[in-house]
Amino acid sequence: MNSLILTTATRLIVAILLVFSVFMLLRGHNEPGGGFIGGLIGATGFVMYAIACGTAEARAALRAAPEQIAMVGLGVAALAGLASALFADPLFTGQWLFLGASEGEKGLPLSTVLVFDIGVYLVVMGGILTLVFALEEEI
Repeated sequence: MNSLILTTATRLIVAILLVFSVFMLLRGHNEPGGGFIGGLIGATGFVMYAIACGTAEARAALRAAPEQIAMVGLGVAALAGLASALFADPLFTGQWLFLGASEGEKGLPLSTVLVFDIGVYLVVMGGILTLVFALEEEI
């Protein structure tokens, strides 16, 4: 489309959607949300950008091929699942690390569950964008 209003508004909306998708990704650890819904929201931003500015510009804004993003995400999710083998636990058992923990304080909790969610986020975002960009380029 060649609408100045749509192109300008889309840039702002994409930024808001990407920030909100990361919020949903990180929130999903303890509340509703997570990697899947975060990836869908993030992909929605780039889909809107592709509609407003064209698929070539959306691919340039993404800076990586969506297929590669999905493959990296799959690798990250698999590594998160296999990390439990280092501790002789069953596959995909959550492992926790508390940064800055002391006797009176817990510290910042980091887990393989969050790493798995990040992998899911990347797989969903890359998969949806691969599909949408391919359909958009066919037209």
